[in-house]
Amino acid sequence: MPKTWNLKIDSYFQAAPNCIIATAHVDTFPTDLPLEPNIREPNRKSATYRQIFDSVTTQPDKFFSRHSGITLCVNKIKPNKNKTELELEVLEASEGGSDGIINGGHTVLAFEQAKNYKYDLSQARVKVTIHIGLVEDEAKDIALASNTTTPVDSRSKVNARGDYKFIKQYLAQLEKAEDRKFRIAYYQNQSGAPRNAQCNVTHLLKLLYCLDRNKYNPDSNKRTKHPAGMSIPSQISDTERERLTALLPLLTHALWIEQRLYEIIQDHISNPRRKGVNDLASIDIRKTTLLPDSKYSFGFGAPTDLVLPIIASYRVFLDQDYKWILPFNEFAEDFLQHLWTNYFRKYLVSEKTAGNTVGTKISRNQDIWESLYISAQSYLNSSLVKMVNSGNQRQKLTLTSG
Repeated sequence: MPKTWNLKIDSYFQAAPNCIIATAHVDTFPTDLPLEPNIREPNRKSATYRQIFDSVTTQPDKFFSRHSGITLCVNKIKPNKNKTELELEVLEASEGGSDGIINGGHTVLAFEQAKNYKYDLSQARVKVTIHIGLVEDEAKDIALASNTTTPVDSRSKVNARGDYKFIKQYLAQLEKAEDRKFRIAYYQNQSGAPRNAQCNVTHLLKLLYCLDRNKYNPDSNKRTKHPAGMSIPSQISDTERERLTALLPLLTHALWIEQRLYEIIQDHISNPRRKGVNDLASIDIRKTTLLPDSKYSFGFGAPTDLVLPIIASYRVFLDQDYKWILPFNEFAEDFLQHLWTNYFRKYLVSEKTAGNTVGTKISRNQDIWESLYISAQSYLNSSLVKMVNSGNQRQKLTLTSG
């Protein structure tokens, strides 16, 4: 059932067939309108919010002339008899709509806070542009095109276009099937999602790209031999979505590799060779790290890209259809321990000894990607040889017993 809000106004006029512009009272402005069409959530700490709050609380009578206004999308509008109020009917996302605040989330938040602090806003007015009956794509288009005081990150724009929908749907299925809960930030200032970089949707995309053995294949003639220094597209095309959809079943494996690496690091710094000394570069024991699966939190900070070269080495074990050549559960743990013991731990220790930080430069270091990839090839070859020898031995035993 659609919800309704009442907007107290001084006046309004029909700017277009499906658009009304009104002069609204700030002190009674409904601050619980849904933010669904907006491309980011308001941030109380931002300069934009502080400027709006200061303006409406210090000189409320001048707010109308100094502020660009609020843009809404509603399903229907009904003026009262005296034309002093507009009844706004809103269809929320759960009802198949995309109504609510398109632009002006920081402004509405400032109104709410000013009311909570008992400021006198009776003289304050705000221009409100109200679009009626927009479909989802039209609302998103206006949200993307709206001028903002502070820049909107590309992730928020991709999300506003609905390009992350296929990822959200897949994770929702995983949550239900495996009784998991993911904490992923799809847009700027998203409430309920941590600011931790590992919980950013772009990090999930990087994990998937690392396992794309068809795009990143050192044995081919392509220039992109490793996903070193990869950039996330600002728009996910149909071709890109098709490729990522094929890779999505590997996401649980990539998340497992990351989680296990962090557990190994946690164990290493919890049992140091010298008490109180952390010998791993860029591992900060004063910070904490949250992973996308809400079960996993760790008592140290690490570069977001730390795990990427390791995950990328696992693509050696994938065929052209992104299927594992060996059963993942049979080799994944042993192979990770192999990489940690024989290469990765030594690399982090040597960088710490040299006084270097790893940071994001690890994702641009071609030598690391190449070394881990070669190590993976060697491990796979050894595993296949063992399987062949084991098969031959069983065959000999069968022949002998016959």
